[in-house]
Amino acid sequence: MPVNPPDTIDCARRFSFYLDRLLTTRPALAEQLAAELDQPLRRAQMERFADWAKADSPDALIPLLRQLRQAVMARLISRDLGGLADLDEVVGTISELADFAIEQALRVGRSHLAHYGEPIGDESGEVQELIVIAMGKLGGFELNVSSDIDLIFIYPESGETNGSRKLSNHEYFNKLGKEIIRIISEPTGDGLVFRVDMRLRPYGDSGPLVMGFAALENYLITQGREWERYAWIKARAVTGDADGLAQLARPFVYRKYLDYGAYGAMRELHSQIRREVARRDMADNIKLGPGGIREVEFIAQVFQLIRGGREKRLQLKSTRETLALIAELRLLEPEAVQELTEAYAFLRNLEHRLQYLDDQQTQTLPGDSASQAKIAESMGFADWAAFLDGLNRHRRHVTRHFEQVFLLPTEGAADHPLTPLWRDILDVEPTEALAELGFSDPQGVVRQLRGLAKGSRYQQLPVGNRKKFDTLIGPLIEVAANTPNPDATLSRILSLLEAISRRSAYLALLSEYPQTLHRLASIYSASSWVSGYLTHHPILLDELLDARVLYATPDWPQLTAELEQQLANCDRDIEAKMDVLRHFQHAQTFRLVSQDLAGMWTVEALSDELSQLADIVLDAALRHAWLDVPGRHRDVPKFAIAGYGRLGGKELGYASDLDIIFLYDDDHPDAPELYARLARRLSTWLTSATAAGGLYEIDLRLRPNGSSGLLVSTVAAFENYQRKEAWIWEHQALTRARFVAGDATIGEAFERIRHEVLTQQRDQALLRDEVTGMREKMFETHPPLDEDVKYARGGVVDVEFIVQYLILEHAHRLPELTANSGNIALLAVAAEAGLIDPKLADGAREAYRHYRRLQHMVRLRDAPLTEPSDGLIAHYELVRTLWQQVFGQEVRYA
Repeated sequence: MPVNPPDTIDCARRFSFYLDRLLTTRPALAEQLAAELDQPLRRAQMERFADWAKADSPDALIPLLRQLRQAVMARLISRDLGGLADLDEVVGTISELADFAIEQALRVGRSHLAHYGEPIGDESGEVQELIVIAMGKLGGFELNVSSDIDLIFIYPESGETNGSRKLSNHEYFNKLGKEIIRIISEPTGDGLVFRVDMRLRPYGDSGPLVMGFAALENYLITQGREWERYAWIKARAVTGDADGLAQLARPFVYRKYLDYGAYGAMRELHSQIRREVARRDMADNIKLGPGGIREVEFIAQVFQLIRGGREKRLQLKSTRETLALIAELRLLEPEAVQELTEAYAFLRNLEHRLQYLDDQQTQTLPGDSASQAKIAESMGFADWAAFLDGLNRHRRHVTRHFEQVFLLPTEGAADHPLTPLWRDILDVEPTEALAELGFSDPQGVVRQLRGLAKGSRYQQLPVGNRKKFDTLIGPLIEVAANTPNPDATLSRILSLLEAISRRSAYLALLSEYPQTLHRLASIYSASSWVSGYLTHHPILLDELLDARVLYATPDWPQLTAELEQQLANCDRDIEAKMDVLRHFQHAQTFRLVSQDLAGMWTVEALSDELSQLADIVLDAALRHAWLDVPGRHRDVPKFAIAGYGRLGGKELGYASDLDIIFLYDDDHPDAPELYARLARRLSTWLTSATAAGGLYEIDLRLRPNGSSGLLVSTVAAFENYQRKEAWIWEHQALTRARFVAGDATIGEAFERIRHEVLTQQRDQALLRDEVTGMREKMFETHPPLDEDVKYARGGVVDVEFIVQYLILEHAHRLPELTANSGNIALLAVAAEAGLIDPKLADGAREAYRHYRRLQHMVRLRDAPLTEPSDGLIAHYELVRTLWQQVFGQEVRYA
């Protein structure tokens, strides 16, 4: 749509007394505005606005900056009210003006202090630069048009200037800071550029105007308050050492763990604001009042404080960018984020129109009818009443979402009915009450509760932690009582509660989200293994919050992309990358186990998912461990991982080891040493226990020559070994092997070698003796007892040996047997080819499924190891019959 500058400017003047006065007193500005209205006034034009190099003194710079501000305001007001500028342009342009003014004031301020020389650091001996930190909306590059700018002044090192008149660095930067403030904020006949607010600096008004890095770090560590964490989210270095500032401030703002304690701190800060709003009758303040701008900012920032340490993408400055990411991460429903984003844009646009009226720093709706009419029309409404309807709709949306995020479920509620039971546990005997709730051993429960109450860990809890702990006991007793095994469930939950008792963030999570208690009780009731896993990795409590995520079928491509993003965010921090891998593996394992307990997976399908998870982790670990190898000669290693056993056969369980070997194909002279180093590093990455726990146990003994062989082999050496030196049992192992991660070309070579080795023609009698002899050697360490479904004659191992023998014996004429499709599928292939009796094959397949389900139930659902049932013995007998048919000999037991 073509721009009509006179009409657009006249329209803007109707809605802005300030613009009308400005253009009346400065007709040249009006002409310039008309000529350039079709374009935003951004940084490049600010630099061309004057010959800034000649403005080398405060007296010369001060009027120029104010005239620039007038030009920026005239352009912004006209473009915004004329529908030519969006919110991004408005807040971006005014923020650019603030940055530009700060930089110019710093330049001239240093020139003004040139007689003191340059400030030199004691440690580095280098010239020191003032770091001007933008806080608040300027830090987020979303300043409003008549705003203060919140600044903090920091310098890196102590020392003194090198001029003829020496000053300490602190004195020098103090003078420089004052000069910057004067240049920007001193009122003149042309007004000012920005009011400068320094109250967010350490110690506020009572603190020094400038502070060194060391003093700032000490302050944040020892005295930094929760509201300052909120404020420092938006901290941005306009000048100076931005990286150094970020490294110093980031640990203060963002915790490594999920910090649900941020809810309480933000809630208290908001309550203080609400009380001040009520005291000063500020309900019409669209920033601080109910449903206002500040509440939208609080919603965005609480998720940053809680999760920003783990999810580095949340370490953003902009409110709207943060809201968009919150929707992407499904921390809030996309519909809720859309309402918040629309409300935020409406309120910010309204804020600007309020300030356009008379260039006043205000967020309060006007009381006079003339101004009300102007505001309503400038916002696109027919009258004030229609405008209020639109405004109140947005404010209601914000209030509703704010309360959903921040309202403490127990706030204002009476104590839980079972709270007195815990509170008086040392003085009363609640066995009757516990029995009525359904506990089978109420005296045992009382003993555990009393032991907990008298224990040193509980007695030494900080007051805040103890309060949260105490409020949780009653609800946890209640949810445990509603499970099939309340005694065991409560005992497991109390172990968790004791383990996390000093971690206020986890206690806060359970307090803030009481709906998680039911999911927690259900999981802890179902499985001691899962409850132990969660108690050992309490960070996974976060997974209980959203049932949609917890029970969603894994989208592995998306999850892989998210993992890669998280690893990339760690830069070169090896420990952080190892923790990311562990958090990812633990979270996906916990989701799968929760879905498993809910009956969503067969054992076979679950094993496929756990194997896919291992593949993803191995591939990521390989690529990033390579980046940690010094002297590497390639960006991407010609290196691969092959999986054997349960990993190779895609039959992983929750606690399975990974049987793997390492291969490379690279003729670089340093390749043997580099890839050996990579293999050692990769092993460390996979097996080391970090603060985030463990990852996988690995077994490398299936490599050529076993434990005495090289840690990593060339493809050629591996092929030569398999063809000329490998034992039959090693070829048996090769039947359940596959390329898992790394270089695809090496993976193809591995699969070719595997196929060619497995399809070799073998001496049948020798093969039979080797395989049966290997099976019988196991009796020494694993006697074939019927109680042990894995090693019993006719059990898991016998089915696997039958399949392996069939592959090695017949694959030369039936290559379909080399497909790594699992024992159940391969039994069907052998039956269809007439190698084994179809009925026996079907029975063996069903037996193998039954064995795996039994093994899984023992691990997952605490199924007892009882005397073998008639059904289990029948499965054994059928597999033994198949063994006799395949090997042509009686089943031996010793």
